[in-house]
Amino acid sequence: MDQSVSLSIYEISKTSKLTFKQSMVVVSTNGKVLKKRRLSLSQSITDNNLEAIANNSEEEIIKPRSAPFSFLSNVKYNFIRIIKHEFILNDALNQTIIRANDQYLTAATIHNLDEAVKFDMGAYASSKDDTKVPVILRISKTQLYLSAQDEDQPVLLKEMPEIPKTITGSETNFLFFWETHGTKNYFVSVAHPNLFIATKHDNWVCLAKGLPSITDFQIVENQA
Repeated sequence: MDQSVSLSIYEISKTSKLTFKQSMVVVSTNGKVLKKRRLSLSQSITDNNLEAIANNSEEEIIKPRSAPFSFLSNVKYNFIRIIKHEFILNDALNQTIIRANDQYLTAATIHNLDEAVKFDMGAYASSKDDTKVPVILRISKTQLYLSAQDEDQPVLLKEMPEIPKTITGSETNFLFFWETHGTKNYFVSVAHPNLFIATKHDNWVCLAKGLPSITDFQIVENQA
């Protein structure tokens, strides 16, 4: 049951050295395909290898499934890499996520995209459940991370010195399972598996039950 992931990133060589004792999940950058591949110990993988696995239709496609909280609370999540940079989130009403203040986010109709919050998304590998894609959401060019609270409570912005390399226990409030259905994106709290990131209660970004009208988000990629 003891699994581990070690990661070294080299900016010049673009080679990630991943050590797995069992298996890994690969997600394409558009989040539409979830696949897994068995890896040998200390196998060195380049970005080209990851892209080939993500685009190989012959790989086993993994369908998301739920897991009880008692199971998830014992899981260790190891950081893999940032998979999206500086994207914008629009809700089902085509409102854009913006900063409400130093701690909270809200959704609003804007005419100047400079007002929109830009996010980075980092992917993690689970030590037990490799059927989902756990991600962390960070405001771009900051060290502010989205942190889940209880149902109907606003999602908090919390500052950390760096992106966590390993997340366990109570720290799972920083993680969300990223699910996609067509152009719709959903972010399910790892700490509260029945709750989604949503816009409700005067458009505050909070956690809520999975109602499509408030939990659907469209990712608008950085065009720069």
